[in-house]
Amino acid sequence: MNQKKRYLLIITLVFVCFLLFKNYINTNLKHEENKVVKIGVCTYKASDTFIASIITELEKIIKEEEQLRETTIKLDISDAKESQLTQNEQVQKYIALDYDVICVNIVDRTLAAHLIDQASSAQIPLVFFNRQPVEEDMYRSDSVYYIGSNAKESAIMQGELIIEAYKRNPEFIDKNQNGIIEYAILEGEAGHQDTVIRTEYAIKTLEEKGLELKKVAGWCANFDRNQAAALVEQWLSHEQEEIELILSNNDDMALGAADAIEKLEEESIAIVGIDGTPQGREAVDKGILLGTVVSEQKLYARKIFTLCDALIKGDEFVDQLELEDNKYMWVPWGKYI
Repeated sequence: MNQKKRYLLIITLVFVCFLLFKNYINTNLKHEENKVVKIGVCTYKASDTFIASIITELEKIIKEEEQLRETTIKLDISDAKESQLTQNEQVQKYIALDYDVICVNIVDRTLAAHLIDQASSAQIPLVFFNRQPVEEDMYRSDSVYYIGSNAKESAIMQGELIIEAYKRNPEFIDKNQNGIIEYAILEGEAGHQDTVIRTEYAIKTLEEKGLELKKVAGWCANFDRNQAAALVEQWLSHEQEEIELILSNNDDMALGAADAIEKLEEESIAIVGIDGTPQGREAVDKGILLGTVVSEQKLYARKIFTLCDALIKGDEFVDQLELEDNKYMWVPWGKYI
């Protein structure tokens, strides 16, 4: 073989190798582009208005991102219906199906360890949201995260909201004008950290601002509108003292209180909630509720997706996020009145 033929053969071989390599790269890139991303979401109770609002916003974000990226993002939503056993089974299903990331709105915050250990063994990141596991469980694995809003901050804002309204129109809250606010409080779940914190700091804020308070009634309505309506109806029918203000740990219970007042055709009572659900804000606009404290559900959902997306892409993307102690992502509150 002469020198010229040998040279042409080498060039041909190099060109063929280049084409093969290019085809290999394009095939793998296409495989990555067409890869189905799987995100599992477990809610403690789908009928919870606040959680339902977050899920609705998350579904919208997923559809938008699919169109932008021209890829498939599978979002699977499970409802535990307030059963931790059911939720455990749902998480196990996502693990068995090799989901990329699992988000959990846990039923019982004290029972997160089992889920964390299972997900960690399968090397699947776990993102808790809205209902925060106990601190020690959060450190059982490096791949455990929490997205939520600060309960103390919401309670302080709720108290401030009432103070601002009182300054504008004292007679609306202190109807008998005796200088004492007779109040009732609708608490969430017994022993739930948000119940304890929201109740304590809302009252503490009012007292620190100089309002004289007298508790007339209070009980847990489990963040549920119907249970709250039944409680308030009972209070208004049997309590000897007037209720001038109803503090509620969330909007659903605040709306339940409004339902009871309307049913009994009682004079309007100042009612304040927390969460800023669409229904809650609409009730404020209509004058049914005095106000609420908003944790913007659209922002909440966006933060959930952003963290999930970063976890799927890799550690370098997670490192770019603003995470407290490499684990916590917070959604701010705002007043709505």
